[in-house]
Amino acid sequence: MTAEHLLDERPLTSHRRMANKVPEVTAYFWVIKVLTTGMGETASDFLAHLLGPIPAVALGGLAFVAALALQFAVRRYVAWVYWTAVVMVSVFGTMAADILHVGLGVPYTLSTPAFMLALAAVFALWYASERTLSIHSVRTRRRETFYWAAVLATFALGTAAGDLTATIGLGYLGSAVLFAAAICVPAVAHRAGALGAVTAFWAAYVITRPLGASLADWMALGHARGGLGFGLGPVTLAWTVAILGLVAYMATTQREARGADVAV
Repeated sequence: MTAEHLLDERPLTSHRRMANKVPEVTAYFWVIKVLTTGMGETASDFLAHLLGPIPAVALGGLAFVAALALQFAVRRYVAWVYWTAVVMVSVFGTMAADILHVGLGVPYTLSTPAFMLALAAVFALWYASERTLSIHSVRTRRRETFYWAAVLATFALGTAAGDLTATIGLGYLGSAVLFAAAICVPAVAHRAGALGAVTAFWAAYVITRPLGASLADWMALGHARGGLGFGLGPVTLAWTVAILGLVAYMATTQREARGADVAV
């Protein structure tokens, strides 16, 4: 057992303790995570075109708050509750990043480092309070609050970073290839013993956002913008169906039970 895991298991008072609220990190976890990032990207753009930016942001904000409220209300990991919250963080995190660029004119070269500093601040406060950043010990309200603050910051950062690379000449497919290679770095470094489990996890977690968003944009956007032209609506629907299918499979087979105390 690593020092990080020993640190994760500090005693918690019984009235604050609950079952871990985060699923076991498996290959299925990463696939669903990438799918939610891409679905959030295209769903955000689709709603903005369909409803207009302001109504779309208002609707996304309400759904985001409702999904997180439900996630905080349950006492243990529930597959559909957890992944619904992740999806809504993805949608609203995309909107937050887009508002800065489209609505306020903040360039990606500025918003990307700004979101990076915001994420660093969340991690610093989390570690100062709990002495761990591990998702294996999200068993108190405070730790869960820090966890979701970090998740939201990673989505905003990943959105800005993905749009930045796409607009400086790489395009959406080139960005997807770049981030697909980048996500292998923390995995390889961890296996080689050069990077701790917690650091490797969060590094990969950040990269899933621009990876999924770049892939979804490449599939959805027109040929003039370097995409395949499938459309925002169809791509959003297809990725949503894939998410639902995988979450249902994971829940019914309880493949995440080892790390998360699954409740379906």
